[in-house]
Amino acid sequence: MRSENFVYFFTVWGFFVGFIVSIFKSDAPEELIYYTLFVTIFFYLFSHLIVAFYFRTSTQKIYLFPKESHESKLDHYVLEIIKREKLVDSIGSELAKEIKESRELDR
Repeated sequence: MRSENFVYFFTVWGFFVGFIVSIFKSDAPEELIYYTLFVTIFFYLFSHLIVAFYFRTSTQKIYLFPKESHESKLDHYVLEIIKREKLVDSIGSELAKEIKESRELDR
């Protein structure tokens, strides 16, 4: 079934459901029109949501994951992290030495 036909069918179905609901719910002729329009618009918007989710989940996109380039980038990031850890450790050890020397001088 084409998506336009589904929307049309659901909208007409919403009109009849809205008409039946408005017959039971309304006391005045204006309420009959308001309830019918409200339910019809709800069915119309709901049908568009259904069609949108259907196309989002059913259309199969061919997507090839670039495994080699992804792995090489991850390896590069790991090496960069290791370099930065060594730098931070060396700075930390130098600061520890300076703090230890300053404590010894204060005594």
